[in-house]
Amino acid sequence: MKAIAKKKSTGGVFETVKTIVYAILIALVVRTVAYEPFNIPSGSMIPTLLVGDYLFVSKFSYGYSRFSLPFGLPLFSGRIFAFGRPQRGDVVVFKLPTDTSTDYIKRIVGLPGDKIQMIHGQLYINGQQVPRRQVDDYQYQEGGTFLLMHEYIESLPREPGEKAYDHPIIKIGDDGPLDNTAVYEVPEGHYFAMGDNRDNSQDSRVMSAVGFVPAENLVGKAQFLFFSTDGSAAWWEVWKWPFAVRYSRLLNGVH
Repeated sequence: MKAIAKKKSTGGVFETVKTIVYAILIALVVRTVAYEPFNIPSGSMIPTLLVGDYLFVSKFSYGYSRFSLPFGLPLFSGRIFAFGRPQRGDVVVFKLPTDTSTDYIKRIVGLPGDKIQMIHGQLYINGQQVPRRQVDDYQYQEGGTFLLMHEYIESLPREPGEKAYDHPIIKIGDDGPLDNTAVYEVPEGHYFAMGDNRDNSQDSRVMSAVGFVPAENLVGKAQFLFFSTDGSAAWWEVWKWPFAVRYSRLLNGVH
């Protein structure tokens, strides 16, 4: 009887380990080919994305590159199964060109061949000013400081015949360090990305830190939020968790 009991116990452990291994493999496959979770650690995409947002990025939107794989394994070059290309207005996660171990999330504003320039805080694409209209002011909090910022709806041009893509941006003013730039000519196979928090974003305007984003560096397109916390509860303050969740943001799409 003891021998039988031991055999059953050993079989139960084996089944448990096998189930765990299968679960890990399934999770890795889903993460590689379908959706990968990311969290927002900085305010460069406010008001679209807030610090403490957690979102899913679709890995299949632009096909796959080496950076779709765990640890960025260099098993192939370029992109494969690319059924779609980024459009102006897409919010994307990409590997920082100057440090591919770092993930960035920004909005695509420039496509290959575009000429991008900032003049007095306004975005120009191929010599044309991108329309923007002011809406309500935005109260921006950084640490214990509150700033009243200007919020605009910017209308990025899409393909001929398509409606312009409206999205929000915030600005302190129109004469900041990145509000007047030279013309950036986006090379073939690259994209130009900017944060919606225009005066507090290190993005493609800073060539030494970010610069043009190679198509291969794109990880995927931001799709929807699955969780959001305002940071008022530490991980061990379980009793505060329900009050720290931003319930109104749960399952919101990223636009």
